Amino acid sequence: MRTVTKDNITDVFLGYFGKDTDPRMREVMASLAKHLHAFARDVNLTHAEWQKGIEFMEWAGQISDAERHEFVLLSDVLGLSSLVDMINSTPEGTSSSVLGPFHISGAPDIPFGHDLKRHFEGPVLLARGRVTDPDGSPIEGAKLDIWQTAPNGLYSSQDPDQDTYSFHGIQTTDADGRYGFTTVKPVSYTVPTDGPVGDILNATGRHPWRPSHLHYICTADGYRPLVTEIFPDDDPYLDEDTVFGVREDLVMKYVEHPADTFPDGFDLSGKVTEPYLVADFDLRLVPEG
Repeated sequence: MRTVTKDNITDVFLGYFGKDTDPRMREVMASLAKHLHAFARDVNLTHAEWQKGIEFMEWAGQISDAERHEFVLLSDVLGLSSLVDMINSTPEGTSSSVLGPFHISGAPDIPFGHDLKRHFEGPVLLARGRVTDPDGSPIEGAKLDIWQTAPNGLYSSQDPDQDTYSFHGIQTTDADGRYGFTTVKPVSYTVPTDGPVGDILNATGRHPWRPSHLHYICTADGYRPLVTEIFPDDDPYLDEDTVFGVREDLVMKYVEHPADTFPDGFDLSGKVTEPYLVADFDLRLVPEG
């Protein structure tokens, strides 16, 4: 069509789709174009602003690599990652939460009771719980991919002083659906602000802080994969997470116990000399389909 105007360009765009276009592709792309075009008209987008947006996306691509995923971080701070999580969560299971840009594939298998803390300083945290179906029946053989920051607030992919899989591990649940490991108490931390996402946060007067948390990816045959995080109820950033990852059912409480009550069956059994913290948290997986 030669006579394309600001009022009909969206319809013209839709008319260019081939007749064999996948129906879901047509639905998604049509809605995307409608919203993008409506956004440009709504704010009277200028050439300079449009060019700035292009430069922003190019910068996000240039700064991204195998360890840093700036587009994932952008999706997180815009709330899109969490919105997709919430759209695809079901009330029968544990809520999803953001994967984040720092997950590393291929973490080593770890046995029940494994210690992720190793030589790092900080309060000992014993994390434990069960993986169940929505009715509370245990799921044996579920894989729990675990990761977190070190006490300096950095993930291993951000920190050259850490081993590749520092504070990472994959644990398999037993016949009772149990998982359990020791680590150091996670800390609140800031998302990276030295790139385009930092410019967005600064321009909008937002802080870059995330509440402390443990990351979990839980998978089991016949169940929907779960990507989630768990948060302590006393973290100062619980109600203002910069990536909107907190859900009511993902908030747990650290309970302090005397050193002499540390249970057997953990790598640190008999070695804990100071009061330690316990985080009890069960994960509910939803059957596929």
